[in-house]
Amino acid sequence: MRVEVLYFDHNATHPLTAAARNAWLDAVERFPANPSSPHRAGQRADAALDAARESLAAHLGCAADAIVFTSGATESANTVLHAIDGEVWISAIEHPCVIEAASQWNHGRHRLLPVTRDGLLDTEFLAAELRHKRPSLVALMAANNETGVLQPWREVQALCAEHGVPFFCDAAQWMGKMPAAGLGACDFVSGCAHKFGGPVGVGFLKCPRNFRSLLAGGPQEERRRAGTQNVASVLAMVAALDACKPGCSEDRLWFESELLRKLPGVRLLGPRDAVLWNTVAAIMPEHADCRRRWVVVLDRLGFAVSTGSACSSGKEKPSHVLLAMGIEPGAAGRVLRFSSGWATTWDDWARLLDGILAAARELGV
Repeated sequence: MRVEVLYFDHNATHPLTAAARNAWLDAVERFPANPSSPHRAGQRADAALDAARESLAAHLGCAADAIVFTSGATESANTVLHAIDGEVWISAIEHPCVIEAASQWNHGRHRLLPVTRDGLLDTEFLAAELRHKRPSLVALMAANNETGVLQPWREVQALCAEHGVPFFCDAAQWMGKMPAAGLGACDFVSGCAHKFGGPVGVGFLKCPRNFRSLLAGGPQEERRRAGTQNVASVLAMVAALDACKPGCSEDRLWFESELLRKLPGVRLLGPRDAVLWNTVAAIMPEHADCRRRWVVVLDRLGFAVSTGSACSSGKEKPSHVLLAMGIEPGAAGRVLRFSSGWATTWDDWARLLDGILAAARELGV
């Protein structure tokens, strides 16, 4: 028997949208050739890539030749960090693709920047440090994937520009959900299609023209990313981004207020006026048996949600994001993230609330 699942994990992967699917199918038919080939079919594929590059650049507010197509945010982050010679400063709440890349490529030369209890980068600390030392790169995400907290990337970009320090912004969670205008001022910007309804396995990097490739191989992307470009996925990514519409926080705010009212002991994370419109991160109430995790019970009840960390009694470590915010491991093990999509309705949020209350009763909360 097929069990219907109400999906509230869009920050992990947004299901492929109709716009992306149609663009991909169209591109497969119209542009089957290798865009590096000299014949007319290859040149048509290359022209389609150029058009996609122009469209993406218009979203960011940068020159089209600053855009490099990659396999996603992980490759983009590794491409940036492998080429940095010197000390790198990154926020303590960065996505693992940035933190692990820094550990790999900048081992012993990377520093974590502290955040506030609300999960915001401590910009006063950064400003004070920049007055005494100049790193080779500062990295700060635009919006946190676990908490949805919007980061002060514009302020940090301006600080870095003032001190002559290159700035890298991981915009994976920002793209599609928030206006991308202004991101083009950052020296490096990364993003991936599957966060806003495009295909998995394609993304982009905004970087200087003389930047060296992480991958050895051909001269594609002006020698900044070797390998044959995935034309159909690139076109689907841009089509998905073009189709994104402004999000509304009204349903999320209703859900938050009702959750706090009906389930005593819940604590919401982050400043509620500075989070992604689709994201709720909450520390759930304690229950007797920590081995029965909230996310597992909700999944069985038909709700796909995410957890910020594993139960502190298990083998997995608590989320580095939550620990950086000063949340103790026991509470970090009870964090759930609910992230909606553009098609999510008020009725979906209401059903999720009912499901959480049912899970609470089952857990004996």
